[in-house]
Amino acid sequence: MKNFSAVTAALALALPLGISSAAANEAVCEIDRPVIFAGLDWDSSAFHNSVASFILEHGYGCQTDIIPGSNIPLINGMARGDVDVHMEIWPTNVSDALKKGFEANAFIDLGVNFPDATQAWYVPRYLVEGENAPAKGLTSVYDLPKYKEVFQDPEEPSKGRFYNCIAGWVCEVFNTKKLNAYGLTEDFVNFRAGTGAALAAAIESNIKREKPILFYYWGPTWVMGKVSDQVVALEEPAFDEDVWQAVTDEADPAKVTEATAYPKSAAHVFVNTDFAEQAPTLVEFLTAYETNSDLVSEALAYMQDTGGTSEDAAQDFLRNNTERWTGWVPEDVAQRVQSALDAQ
Repeated sequence: MKNFSAVTAALALALPLGISSAAANEAVCEIDRPVIFAGLDWDSSAFHNSVASFILEHGYGCQTDIIPGSNIPLINGMARGDVDVHMEIWPTNVSDALKKGFEANAFIDLGVNFPDATQAWYVPRYLVEGENAPAKGLTSVYDLPKYKEVFQDPEEPSKGRFYNCIAGWVCEVFNTKKLNAYGLTEDFVNFRAGTGAALAAAIESNIKREKPILFYYWGPTWVMGKVSDQVVALEEPAFDEDVWQAVTDEADPAKVTEATAYPKSAAHVFVNTDFAEQAPTLVEFLTAYETNSDLVSEALAYMQDTGGTSEDAAQDFLRNNTERWTGWVPEDVAQRVQSALDAQ
């Protein structure tokens, strides 16, 4: 867990003995206006906003609001002071926007929210494990030609089918280059899903029916929240920065002869600098806030299965991960949050 004050740590350790007691006196927020969150257009960001907002509202007595939008405009808005908190920034994806903000001392990186976002090629566990598994022995991308008939493409039966990322996305381009680098273009059809929903549906339905499927996917997502314990990531060459850059720079997939596994990525929490100065106690909580990819995927799967909102998923998370979130806040804050959960 990220460092926060010794006083906060001591109170957090004391909480399990007193969490069921009556909530402490009503809190008064450090700022006299709503805390503004960056409302990104994807579910994991909405989930984190909802968790943090519930704690700020019920534990710290604050009002919260969001400004919806896409990533770069919201980062620029945080630099201007229009946005106070951004719960899910991927530094490697928005390095130019962050550089400008850092140079202007416009915002502060509070550290990692979750450290282990993943991307990989997967096959179902039931295909490779067990005495009679049809692809027993398949562990690496380089093994795939031997098992192409297991993943038979219905339109080109002499080849297997690889379910790539959505057509036009960066991951689709990178996976196409990987197919060339791993020598798979003669044995596998590069099947590009038309939409994210179509790819998710293909994965979920095939695994539910225990059918063969070879696919790319990423997490945290609701799909990985539902199937992560049922799939195995195929081995690739260990991540290498130089190889990664060379693959990225080469425009022609047919010229790519070497590839590497996707790097694990970390999502960070950022705040506006003026907000950090105005609300140090709130920033202490946001600095301590830390999750992981599996937890987030589970929350997104909960939303998918129940049709619930990010607020519903946040409350479910808080109810089922008490030991985790109470480590982010002092005891009196945790008591108020727990009382609010009990009242829902």
